[in-house]
Amino acid sequence: MSASLLLSGVAASFGARPLFSGLDLTLAPGDVTALVGPNGSGKTTLLRIVAGEHAADSGTVRLSPPGASVGYLPQAPPSPQDTILGYARRRTGVGPAQEAFEAAADRLAAGVEQAGERYAHALEVWLALGGADLDVRLAEVLARLDLDVALDRPLGSLSGGQAARAGLATILVSRYDLLLLDEPTNNLDAAGLDALTAFVRAVGSPVLLASHDREFLDAVATSVLELDIAQQAVNAYAGGWTAYREERARARARAVEDYEASLAQRDALLQQARRKTEWAREGRARADRLGPGNKLEKKYREDRARRMDQRAARVRDAVERLPEVEQPRKEWELRYAIGEAPAPAEVVLTLESVVVARGGFRLGPVSAQVARGDRVALLGPNGAGKSTLLDAVLGVRPPASGRVSWGSRTRVGTIDQGRTLVGGTRPLAEVVSARLGEPDPVVVRTLLAKFGLGPEHVGRPCDTLSLGERTRAALAVLQGGAVNVVVLDEPTNHLDAAAIEQLEAALGAFSGTLLIVTHDRALLDGLAPSSTWAFRRDGDEATVEVLAAG
Repeated sequence: MSASLLLSGVAASFGARPLFSGLDLTLAPGDVTALVGPNGSGKTTLLRIVAGEHAADSGTVRLSPPGASVGYLPQAPPSPQDTILGYARRRTGVGPAQEAFEAAADRLAAGVEQAGERYAHALEVWLALGGADLDVRLAEVLARLDLDVALDRPLGSLSGGQAARAGLATILVSRYDLLLLDEPTNNLDAAGLDALTAFVRAVGSPVLLASHDREFLDAVATSVLELDIAQQAVNAYAGGWTAYREERARARARAVEDYEASLAQRDALLQQARRKTEWAREGRARADRLGPGNKLEKKYREDRARRMDQRAARVRDAVERLPEVEQPRKEWELRYAIGEAPAPAEVVLTLESVVVARGGFRLGPVSAQVARGDRVALLGPNGAGKSTLLDAVLGVRPPASGRVSWGSRTRVGTIDQGRTLVGGTRPLAEVVSARLGEPDPVVVRTLLAKFGLGPEHVGRPCDTLSLGERTRAALAVLQGGAVNVVVLDEPTNHLDAAAIEQLEAALGAFSGTLLIVTHDRALLDGLAPSSTWAFRRDGDEATVEVLAAG
């Protein structure tokens, strides 16, 4: 079914804080519109409004035709108890459609009035969503993604990378008339990104997506909708990420120029009015100094002073009539730096024949040495064991055999893939205070405020925060502490583009040792790793090859 989406005057808020208003958008078949803006600007809220899961404060959302199917694939992780097939059935809409179809079949069999029409409609919806062959198509897609697992396998038994591929598969088998994607590139390796890119380009249905993967947006987006919460504006741009950034920079430069030109014009007119007022004052003073025999000259000077006052008044009136040019608001920017501890020993980390295991999966043996100041990139496909090895390095999961040893004076800071280090039911400020060993709540709150986490965040349980907010909190812990080794697992996931750029700059300036897992190609290019640990998986076995740069 060919579908289109029309949003008119849509507004939304979070509590008392407005997110956006007056939002207009038209999406036609073949359109791929990227939602961009800082964390908390309302991208997920807008997707939920279109999906019908959240009510807008005002405005209208129209689908044409009204019965078009809408698929919303949020960034929230699935339940570990979900099977791959069960998760796919729910995400593709096939599960609910089949329940409706079976209920309609029961009513038809019972002879309920008008049951035939309802049955025909339910069958049509189930077939349109791909229910007839979902399991076959899902198995084929999983094979293409090199994920050799049974469809009844619980997602909780998969690695983070494998779960990412399973989640990708649920997108690739979907057959919605309108597709809404929230951060679909998180945790995807290069092959997964290529598959997602090809799907979005070819899907044909309108796509509205939120993503901070700059290369992905350049590859798929036909337009960009910016939610500028600082300016309280919604701005539309043609093209992908690069075109958006360039046009946005030009627009902001023009706004600054217009504002400065308006100030200059206003100042020039006010200065002109002041000069005329001063001339009038001087003219009256001279008239007052004239004696009784100079009545004509005195009257001339007084008349001239009065005319100058009138001219000054007209100039001031002209200033009042000038159109108001709003000053561009200064955007909130994350100013990020990693707190550095004194240098550790020359050899920071040693792995001696380390083997790690997870269920039936086995990685290793791995032997490697990391020197002070090294920048190590852990690269490889999803499910190859990168996060598993980091767990062994950090002592989260003991190795099955071999030895991990840290050098003396090492102080390690980390961001884990699941953001569990800033998780749980305790309040955010309390968790960060414990992580930093900082008892003063004012210091903790001030630090979190620098990362856009204010009074509305610090008292909330960590698990109620968005993944973007928890990522910023993890960055705050790194800045507030003192470390000389940083271990990062997909640190750019859930961060907005501005924060990613700040993280790039902070890692570039960090003089300590870095181990990083990332699929962000732009970040890797900027870091210029000194060595790479290349992961390869064959069935349930994986190996690591240590490669020096160049």
